[in-house]
Amino acid sequence: MKNLLKPGWLSLSPLKMKLVFTGLVSLMLAFTAPVTWAEEVELDAPELACLKCHDKDGLKMKTQKGEVLPLSISTKAFATSMHSKTSCEDCHDSLDEKEHGKVPSSVSSKREFTVKMSDTCISCHKENVALFKDTVHAAMINGGSEKAATCSDCHNSHTVTSVKLVAPIDQVPCARCHEDIFKAYAKDVHGLERVAKGKTAPLCNDCHSAHEIKAAALGDALKDSCIKCHKDAAPSHEKWLPNSALHFEAVSCPVCHAPDAQRRVNLRMVDSVGGKQLLEKRGVPRFERLIKTADGKEVGLDEKELHSFLKEFNLDSDGPKAILSGRLEVRSGVQAHQLSEKSKALKDCKVCHQYGATPFQTVVLTMAGPDGRTMRHSVEKEVLGSLTATGTMKGFYAIGSTRIKLLDYLLVLVLLGVLCVPIAHLTANRLFKAKREQLKAASNKDQS
Repeated sequence: MKNLLKPGWLSLSPLKMKLVFTGLVSLMLAFTAPVTWAEEVELDAPELACLKCHDKDGLKMKTQKGEVLPLSISTKAFATSMHSKTSCEDCHDSLDEKEHGKVPSSVSSKREFTVKMSDTCISCHKENVALFKDTVHAAMINGGSEKAATCSDCHNSHTVTSVKLVAPIDQVPCARCHEDIFKAYAKDVHGLERVAKGKTAPLCNDCHSAHEIKAAALGDALKDSCIKCHKDAAPSHEKWLPNSALHFEAVSCPVCHAPDAQRRVNLRMVDSVGGKQLLEKRGVPRFERLIKTADGKEVGLDEKELHSFLKEFNLDSDGPKAILSGRLEVRSGVQAHQLSEKSKALKDCKVCHQYGATPFQTVVLTMAGPDGRTMRHSVEKEVLGSLTATGTMKGFYAIGSTRIKLLDYLLVLVLLGVLCVPIAHLTANRLFKAKREQLKAASNKDQS
């Protein structure tokens, strides 16, 4: 720089002058770059002040449990996030500006921190938070679960982007907790449509919703989700499937549309008035307690034990009477996400409608727990053919597969009775034919 200030510096050659000028411009840009970039992303001064410390790789702290809590925040990622216009203090209002960064903070655990921070979301997202509080995730959190998803588990507070932006399939937050199910989905008809063919096929939140997530086995929400997209499902099935409405009610979609899945009969406990699934009350474990009493050997409820269980359950309840609603379903959530192309769906009635059909060899009794998740206990398959069970079972009888033997015996007796009437009539007619002819001859003689 000293040479540039000498009187003869202007006599430099044009090439050297160009190099000097380029160097000066580069030097000026180097000093002004942070300010220019900051103006470009339009972050407010308080946020830039926070990011000045937090935009450092490896910034972290240890919780009281010894866990590592990352504290690094990318300025660029935050500036392009949906929260770029949100002040840091809006979410971190408990921090003391004078002490922050000078006095070590104390956090019990990562879980305690994320749950606490989720409470701040309500100030801006009242509607979604209200929906979330009635979900299976919220119920699990209230029950003390260390794994149930909180707001920040699905939405990174500092990098959250618009839901309208289609992220790569492997970045869907559900995959972090539901890895096995997500792997199955990625290879089924919906996943392949999205990955291999690049189409906008249904993703997790399209069927399970984003914030109003209910337990998968609760109600008919998932079946309704299928029909929402496949609006022609009902009329198209009516063309070839007998009693299609009854099948839609008693058979879950994956039973036929996941042809390689294993199937079973699920006897769901519902109220006798509205048919709504019964939920166990928190802190009052009636289902498990009464199951242990009824099935002391824990080998599965037989006909008498199931009847005894339902009787005691209803005596112990002040609500609607519990009855059973049978439904055919696949055995796991993974199998429910192995849907095939429509051309490969099952259409052979004999899969279910034949004696000893495989889907009817496994039977479970279920009730929804306090958080909506299913509680199960095995039931002997013979119960499906029990006459006493029909009084507590809501419309579940598959012709050709579930056989109630006593009804079969009664049917045979009725048929025999119907056949006996004409046989007895013909027999009597033959036996008394000679007598009738004698009486007729005597009557004709008297008239003559």
